[in-house]
Amino acid sequence: MSSSSSFCPLLYLLTLGFVLHTSWAKQRSLAAENLLVITAATEETDGFLRFMRTAKEFNYTVKILGLGEDWRGGDVARTVGGGQKVRWLKKELLKHAHQEELVIMFVDSYDVIFASGPEELLYKFSRLGHRVVFSAEGFCWPNQRLAPKYPTVHTGKRYLNSGGFVGLAPDLNAMVQQWKLKDDDDDQLFYTKIYLDRAQRTKFNMTLDHRSRIFQNLNGAVDEVVLKFEKAKVRVRNVAYDTLPVVIHGNGPTKLHLNYLGNYVPKAWTYEDGCGICDNDLLSFDDVDEQDMPLVQVAVFIHQATPFMEEFMERLTTLNYPLTRIRLFIHNNVVYHERHIHKFWKQHKALFPDAVLIGPEENLQEDRARNMAVEACKKNQDCDYYFSIDSSVALTNPDTLRILIEENKSVIAPMLSKHGKLWSNFWGALSAEGYYSRSEDYIEIVQGKRTGLWNVPYMSQAYLIKGSVLRSKLSKVNLYEDPSMDPDMVFCRRIREQVTFLSQSLSSSHVLLPGYHFVSHKHTQGVFMFVSNQDEFGRLVSSNNFNTSRLHPDMWQIFDNPLDWKEKYIHEDYSKIFKDPKSFVEQPCPDVYWFPTFSEKMCDNLVETVEDHGEWSGGSHKDERLTGGYENVPTIDIHMNQIGFEKEWLKFLKEYIAPVTEKLYPGYYPRAQAIMNFVVRYRPDEQPSLRPHHDSSTFTINIALNSKEVDYEGGGCRFLRYDCNVESPRKGWSFMHPGRLTHYHEGLPTTSGTRYIMVSFVDP
Repeated sequence: MSSSSSFCPLLYLLTLGFVLHTSWAKQRSLAAENLLVITAATEETDGFLRFMRTAKEFNYTVKILGLGEDWRGGDVARTVGGGQKVRWLKKELLKHAHQEELVIMFVDSYDVIFASGPEELLYKFSRLGHRVVFSAEGFCWPNQRLAPKYPTVHTGKRYLNSGGFVGLAPDLNAMVQQWKLKDDDDDQLFYTKIYLDRAQRTKFNMTLDHRSRIFQNLNGAVDEVVLKFEKAKVRVRNVAYDTLPVVIHGNGPTKLHLNYLGNYVPKAWTYEDGCGICDNDLLSFDDVDEQDMPLVQVAVFIHQATPFMEEFMERLTTLNYPLTRIRLFIHNNVVYHERHIHKFWKQHKALFPDAVLIGPEENLQEDRARNMAVEACKKNQDCDYYFSIDSSVALTNPDTLRILIEENKSVIAPMLSKHGKLWSNFWGALSAEGYYSRSEDYIEIVQGKRTGLWNVPYMSQAYLIKGSVLRSKLSKVNLYEDPSMDPDMVFCRRIREQVTFLSQSLSSSHVLLPGYHFVSHKHTQGVFMFVSNQDEFGRLVSSNNFNTSRLHPDMWQIFDNPLDWKEKYIHEDYSKIFKDPKSFVEQPCPDVYWFPTFSEKMCDNLVETVEDHGEWSGGSHKDERLTGGYENVPTIDIHMNQIGFEKEWLKFLKEYIAPVTEKLYPGYYPRAQAIMNFVVRYRPDEQPSLRPHHDSSTFTINIALNSKEVDYEGGGCRFLRYDCNVESPRKGWSFMHPGRLTHYHEGLPTTSGTRYIMVSFVDP
């Protein structure tokens, strides 16, 4: 028989495939009710719940396989595996073997989100003109030697990925029924071999979604995708192929980038509506009695000398949460702060009778201390939440604990940053080495321009963990101890990956595959960590320039921690000057103003500091501290530059005195410069008064640092030209008056005790 008349099976199949392709491409649009999504999941992880949320938003019909079963599909994060999914699918597809109009899509769930609905998916599937479509990626996995056998692709990704595929039910059933392998054999290799068999590829009319029209695999393609903000919805756009994929798959080491995309897609956050998931699954305790509130273990860690420690400790007692439902754990590893802990404990031990206090004498390392605290919650079945807070956190919102609990997340942190800086307690992304990398949205989140709940790869310093999560998913995980990393880095890695100590038992025969971490399959997805910036929770305190050799080192923090400095050292009524000056500014004499400036704490700290310094001037005209060495009207005083407080004082003048000056003396704009800034001491047996004089200033401030009739008798100031006496100065209040020419004045005699005032000749 001649070759021209012989039967060629391969040619027949190719011809048949072309006919099927043409026929299928001409079919009308498919109805959404004829689409079934099948997925596999052994447990309801955070990733699974996210997948189901996005499926629900688009009304997908989803069938879940394997829920509640043990995983026997191998450690797919480090080697081959996943066959158990095929076995489950094989059984399920038998139910749909003869439903010719049914389109079935199989996708993974832990690392998949939907970006659009069934109608668009079916339209794109129909347009591709094939009966079975697999997702595509740029890596040939799991057998690189099969790469040359793949059909040539002129544009797009060349290699099959089994994390997502769609097809007509009879074809998928016939294909999957070929599975005869074990649960821990590789599912992707199984599908790859079918696709590379030209006869089978033709029989099932298979193709790959080379240009990510339906499926977007992120591994190797992160740089190709961007967020596309549409009206009330966010898409992922593939800029390489100008497509808008429907299914986003964070395969391989791209889980964290999927988390970033999932913060927006499809409606998690939009410019029009803001946070679309923030009201999901909230808890409410409005009608819960105090004794029935969740029990929270609050773990405090002091591992470096930190400014404003007294205020930090005091805030623990002002939380808007029943203190009877708090179990306090404090680890202080700083000797300097023992005084603050002892003072706190002496005053408030009745509030926390079950508190555990561990001091520096125990020499307990940070990672061990953190592990000890979290293990205490793990072992206590009554521990509903574990809240970790470092001394660097100024938690100014007393409702923080309640707010975080109500968010109902496995792990959640309040967003905190250093005042006026982009330094925060979270990272938006990680570098390839696992360290800080700035995400596209980081700045706007820190600045509050985008508010919501953000799935992040790193958090520190303050966070809440569900006790149930500690006792289940994290029960066997050592959260902090690893000599190769800082405890916070260890914590975040083990939370998001749930890494256990199994890695210690790896033999030399176990080889980690490129781009994969060693994590058991069951724990691959880990636990999501959220940071919330929906509320103002507080800030981070900087400890970089905290010098504990000073008597009151907080006084020097006006540059590094201006808000904390203001809260501690500025009078509580100071800001009211600008809202209601008639009520909070007095004018006892012409052009002499009197207003609240310092807190009692500032007055006391300043007096104690200068007395501790002790190098008072002798009150003579000769004064080597001054240019020229001569003082016309001498006082017994200590200058700010003697105690190293000159820069800080000038900052105070600029921030707090200059604005008041502009308000009280309209048209004058102070430079807030001063070279004479000093504390004066008056005593009956030393220097009780000061003779009449003019100040060498444009204006002078004179702040009372202690209280009349408590610390001294007498004193005050007399303005001779106006025959006006001010004899009852108030502690922390400042006089402000013009210096040269008009306001000739004298210091009235102090008759008993010791009077202290702070004087500054401003704009000399």
